[in-house]
Amino acid sequence: MADHNPFPGENNTGHVWDDNIRELKNPPPRWWMQGFRLSIIWVVGYSILYPTWPIGEEPNRGLLGWTQIKEYEKGVERIEAKRAEFEDRIRELSADQILADPGLKQYTLASAKVLFGDNCAACHGSGGQGNPGYPVLADDDWLYGGTTAKLTETITGGRQSLMPAHKTMLTEAEVDTLAHWAVAMAETGGEGGSEEGWNLFRTKGCVACHGQTANGHVVDLPDGDFIGVGAANLRDGIWRFEPGGFESARHTILYGVNRKDVPESRSAVMPAFAQPAGKLSEQDIKKLVVYVHSLGGGM
Repeated sequence: MADHNPFPGENNTGHVWDDNIRELKNPPPRWWMQGFRLSIIWVVGYSILYPTWPIGEEPNRGLLGWTQIKEYEKGVERIEAKRAEFEDRIRELSADQILADPGLKQYTLASAKVLFGDNCAACHGSGGQGNPGYPVLADDDWLYGGTTAKLTETITGGRQSLMPAHKTMLTEAEVDTLAHWAVAMAETGGEGGSEEGWNLFRTKGCVACHGQTANGHVVDLPDGDFIGVGAANLRDGIWRFEPGGFESARHTILYGVNRKDVPESRSAVMPAFAQPAGKLSEQDIKKLVVYVHSLGGGM
């Protein structure tokens, strides 16, 4: 650093490095200084109006009393106001009428997606594809029927089918014959079951639940729906309990479904979701009916 100022008359501090690098004393631009002073005023004003640093043991709430919770509640109020028109229409219309209205259907599906995720996806999968051991909702295979009326009934009151355990009713050979027959029926669309298997199916009480043709439907209705008791269709190749096949069929025949007195029995219970036993309102159930019907498996 030089000991003397080689640039006399220049507005500098007299500090010079390497002969010509020096520190000037020019003031900042006027606009910058004005902005700096205004920012100080803005900070002071903000600190008075809004919550900032605490004063003593109590938080500084500001003169306006603003809080994130209040802001959130106002946002919710605005959203609810926009939803009110749609919610009122859903309340007045049936599920079938909602499905027939494209705009209302779109809103209902968006609203019900969260309901489905919270209440149904754990068992039936996020897209209705069915998790292991639980029914698929995105196909046309229904144990109790897939109309909006049947779906409402299912979600409202739940479902619990029952199949007896045949371990003490059938011989080992008969169980094996029926299991092989069930596999052949599934693989051939109901055309490949053996005569011996059909004879056991008809004489051992299976027709009472699975129907005379083993399609699982007790009574077919004119509108395409059916009255079902939860018995599986043995002709469609869809296995209620994965992975399917001979051993799976044999296990179900031996130990049944939902037999509390048989430890090895299959478990297949859907809880009731209607209030007060459940947690869904009538409005929520109607939305879920529209959503499940629209997954691809509705009738």
